[in-house]
Amino acid sequence: MQIDEKRLEERFVRASGPGGQNVNKVATAVELRYDTAAAAMPEAVRARLLKLAGARATKDGVIVLFADRFRDQARNRADARARLEAMIEKAATPPRPRIATKTPKSQKRKRREDKAKRSVVKQGRGRVRGED
Repeated sequence: MQIDEKRLEERFVRASGPGGQNVNKVATAVELRYDTAAAAMPEAVRARLLKLAGARATKDGVIVLFADRFRDQARNRADARARLEAMIEKAATPPRPRIATKTPKSQKRKRREDKAKRSVVKQGRGRVRGED
């Protein structure tokens, strides 16, 4: 799937972390906003994308990614876009349906035998009855 550049909104803010004096002067961190409501994608993909985004998605369907791993703006911008692309790619592939399986008979038998053994152990812990 292609990301529509018109749906992307970037804001550059000051980052925290290493960078010395540079960190106080230059806005290197990137806040990337992607409007899923206006994007051309199937509804199922949009729903999976918003679920995948979790707390990074607003109520309006806008995904907000914050990138400040690197010390320069260009690399943070590329990082934010790469993370968004990866998220969309993951949402585009539908989940495989779960195949229900039965518990094997041997496993059920083993469980019953183990319960019986444990029951015998616990019965042996009762009060000792003396001869009166």
